[in-house]
Amino acid sequence: MSPRLIKRDAAEAILRQNGWLSYQPEAFQKEVLRRSVLVHFEPGELIFDFGDELGGIHGLVSGVTTINTAPPDHVPQLINVGAPGAWAGEGCFLARQPRSVQIRALVETWLMYLPLEQMDEMADADPMVAHNFGQIIMTNVDALIRVIHDLQRVDPDRRIASVLQRARWIGEHPLPLTQSEIGTMARASRRQVNAALKRFADYGWLKTGYRSVTILNPEKLRLFSTEDD
Repeated sequence: MSPRLIKRDAAEAILRQNGWLSYQPEAFQKEVLRRSVLVHFEPGELIFDFGDELGGIHGLVSGVTTINTAPPDHVPQLINVGAPGAWAGEGCFLARQPRSVQIRALVETWLMYLPLEQMDEMADADPMVAHNFGQIIMTNVDALIRVIHDLQRVDPDRRIASVLQRARWIGEHPLPLTQSEIGTMARASRRQVNAALKRFADYGWLKTGYRSVTILNPEKLRLFSTEDD
């Protein structure tokens, strides 16, 4: 089956309106997009892996990416999913070190890719560009803080609700996550996930499908996920 095509101008508009690039200066936005290439990944395809050689940054245009990480010599674990406007891969530019996380397409996914050599050319022309690229890591640190905060919740139902709330950043479509994947992100057993999803469905907050969850009442889910244990 041929991939669902996305027009270049539509892809650029998504990145201009969401995430890190949206709050950068207009001239910088234009230069990043001018130097970037639009790339496509099939479901399950690896975008980059632990230890991969130096490369550039990827900005998520459409689809879903899984973010997997672990300490050295441990098996990568799913910790979060990417949202349109999210960028990843800045470590190679900032630290000149190989990839330290694994990013994989969960469904058909389109990304904008800015090669490392293009980033270097921009920084050579204007040293302040390094400051702009450095802000990517701060947005990713903010996301990691949210993940850590959610995992510290005592009540597994609230951890599960928090995962669904974070994952809903991918848009209004069904979340293509299995109960096992939700459990991994929420530090919960599959039995706990199954029970929580049933309760949430009974409340009218969501409905479950085959390997997916559709959020029906995001505000109720958000309020529950942010309440004290």
